[in-house]
Amino acid sequence: MAKVPEGWYDDGSGKQRWWDGQNWTDRWQDPAPVTSPSTFVEHVKAEAAAGSHPRPAPNGMSYVVLQVILKEKLWGTGSGNLTELERAINGQAALGYRLHTITTASSGSKGLGGGDRIQATLVFEKLV
Repeated sequence: MAKVPEGWYDDGSGKQRWWDGQNWTDRWQDPAPVTSPSTFVEHVKAEAAAGSHPRPAPNGMSYVVLQVILKEKLWGTGSGNLTELERAINGQAALGYRLHTITTASSGSKGLGGGDRIQATLVFEKLV
């Protein structure tokens, strides 16, 4: 998985939480208003990059949905995809969630030498 840069991201609670590049911190802020198309695009990119990181469900909710983008190598082995899925599942387990459903969809190839991309959508259920 590509390293997600530090910054403010929605952790699923409806507020922004500081990601230090490795872990969520205890710093929170209200979400910034989206004011322009370029701001919106940057916001969507940041949310997608943070998608596979562990996060709690919003208040009053029992489920968390994460998306993990997996990339298959064109040649050789060792794509690391199972490790990526394990990381996402174990991160949510540490927050008290269990995997409820997983679905995948192929998003096609990036071209010669790029390998295929697979989007895995994971739904986690809060254990009570």
